[in-house]
Amino acid sequence: MLLDTASLYFRAYFGVPDSVKAPDGTPVNAVRGLLDFIGRLVQDHRPDDLVACMDADWRPAWRVELIPSYKAHRVAEETESGPDVEETPDTLSPQVPIIEAALDAFGIARVGVAGYEADDVIGTLTARATGPVDIVTGDRDLYQLVDDARRRRVLYPLKGVGTLQLTDEAWLREKYGVDGAGYADLALLRGDPSDGLPGVPGIGEKTAAKLLDAYGSLDGIIAAIDDPKSKLTPTQRKRLDESRPYLAVAPKVVRVASDVPLPEFDPALPAAPAQPDLVDALARRWGLGGAVSRLGSALRP
Repeated sequence: MLLDTASLYFRAYFGVPDSVKAPDGTPVNAVRGLLDFIGRLVQDHRPDDLVACMDADWRPAWRVELIPSYKAHRVAEETESGPDVEETPDTLSPQVPIIEAALDAFGIARVGVAGYEADDVIGTLTARATGPVDIVTGDRDLYQLVDDARRRRVLYPLKGVGTLQLTDEAWLREKYGVDGAGYADLALLRGDPSDGLPGVPGIGEKTAAKLLDAYGSLDGIIAAIDDPKSKLTPTQRKRLDESRPYLAVAPKVVRVASDVPLPEFDPALPAAPAQPDLVDALARRWGLGGAVSRLGSALRP
């Protein structure tokens, strides 16, 4: 089980009231929400391995170099060295170090790699896995990793963690008309304002799905531009042709990496907290007794 950690703690932040605070008044709603989320996932799914994948760089320079608008609207502060600062709610940022400390104290593997997003860590671990993989994320970008033959699916939270949408290829075809491999092409054709991806003007989701159905892939669509016998409308042909520079670089930006140089780590789900004294100290310091107790109980075989 691979967690898109930032996606999940953002959801926890907005799903748990900000009245949930530590004894000193510091909001800890995202911390408590995420710990409860993980506890419920472990209780319901009993994964052999559990990895909290982290955004060491939420807006990698190599993606921005290809498409400068990539996540540009979410930059709070540009930095000359290291990742730009992402715009986040004032009371969420201070909770991230607490989340990291809690995961480490429990012994839940936490993996992030400089220059890469959590999506890329997830893509690499998914590519390496020999058994089934459940990816837990509130980000539809990771639908591209769904693969029934290799037993790769996405668990997408609808209402908290109690209601998860199980995303497999049948669901994707019903919803979008594509399979997992085709989702990235669909996304880059239609664009994604939340990620600053312009897409091809005039090509929405339904048109993108029809083009992929007709021509098989992005490469097939590009080949159709130059084929006078293809059934592209004159407007589609013109817009796709004008978008060639974007279409040449967008796949590398949209598709998750599968070759991230990962550090050594132990992905095994812990049967008990790795550092129980530290877990207790964090629970007292931040008023997390209930969430810590629930996660501890869920971890016990």
